[in-house]
Amino acid sequence: MGFSVDSAGKKAVFDHALIVCIVLLTGAGLATLYSASYAFAENWYKGDRWHFVSRQSIFAVVGFLCFAVTAYINMETLRGLIKFLVIVAIILCCLTFVPGIGLNINGASRWIGWHKISFQPSELVKLILPLYLAHIFDKKKEKLDTFVSGVLPPTLITMLFFTLILLQNNFSIAIFIALNAFFIFFLAGIKKRYFVGATIIFLPISFLLVLTKEHRLRRLISFIWPEWEPMGAGYQVRASVMTVKSGGFWGKGIGLGTRKIESVPEIQSDFIFSAFSEEGGFIGVVIFILVFVFFAWRGYRAALRSGDTFKRLLACGMVNMIVTQALLNIAVVSGAVPATGVPLPFFSAGGSSLLVTLIMSGLIVNVSRVPAYFIPGGKLNNGVYDGV
Repeated sequence: MGFSVDSAGKKAVFDHALIVCIVLLTGAGLATLYSASYAFAENWYKGDRWHFVSRQSIFAVVGFLCFAVTAYINMETLRGLIKFLVIVAIILCCLTFVPGIGLNINGASRWIGWHKISFQPSELVKLILPLYLAHIFDKKKEKLDTFVSGVLPPTLITMLFFTLILLQNNFSIAIFIALNAFFIFFLAGIKKRYFVGATIIFLPISFLLVLTKEHRLRRLISFIWPEWEPMGAGYQVRASVMTVKSGGFWGKGIGLGTRKIESVPEIQSDFIFSAFSEEGGFIGVVIFILVFVFFAWRGYRAALRSGDTFKRLLACGMVNMIVTQALLNIAVVSGAVPATGVPLPFFSAGGSSLLVTLIMSGLIVNVSRVPAYFIPGGKLNNGVYDGV
């Protein structure tokens, strides 16, 4: 891969391998979504087997337009918008509780909608919170030893988003976002004593939150004791595990899966990986994981080579948000952890998730535009960097 630079050695092109990886994941996600959802869509949406894919494709197009903007945007311009973006995210999270705007589905107020258009603000928080934390930790990097001026402001914003998402009855995403925020706190160099204090407070509160909601407790019990309610809280995960196993080594072939049709409820959403596993088999799963490993490698590589605290924290936060989400989803689908509502990036049905994932990917690609002189072993050949 070549990085073209000007005479001052300041310009660089994107990481093309990372872009190809992102396009590949999006394309594979749309193909898997069609295969997983066409039977369900045909039965429930008047024979429209393209229902989920057509909606997802619209968000993919919009997402890639946003991807292009965020890949090219000047980072200082972006930093000037962060306060505004945080306020917008807070307002959108609050709107989920407003009658007529917020959509309450199965007791959860996680969406805002107008006519047939809906959006999940908690997905936006996955983007805005790492962006804010990278900005504030870079801005206050000389004050990180002091609690009031250095640690307290980002902690309050993190807890505000955690509380708003928790009130939406979205415990899994609230915990997930908080843990990824702690990762950025760690990368920023926050003292260990603050993590010890946060852990002492966070763990018992999380445990109590599980005990105070029946559906959370049922999921936990079903995970510990699968035979307790095999046709109830544990059914979806048990069916998912059996679907994954049915793929065998080679898989049944693309589009040839059978258990996806009626065995796993809402398979096109958080359990889409089981449909992929049935058709791709062990080989398909290995390839899937390798592609995500490649994505993580190129993303973390770009972060470490950026030479800028803000970009390093931003790219690491974004990559970690996407990759840990994929790992958690796979763990749920394979029965390794209790069921959560965390979607599979690039794959699960849900325009909000795909749109935000592509915007985050655009920011990671933006950070990958590293000047040649930051890259070890690089050399200039007529203004072009020769290296990988």
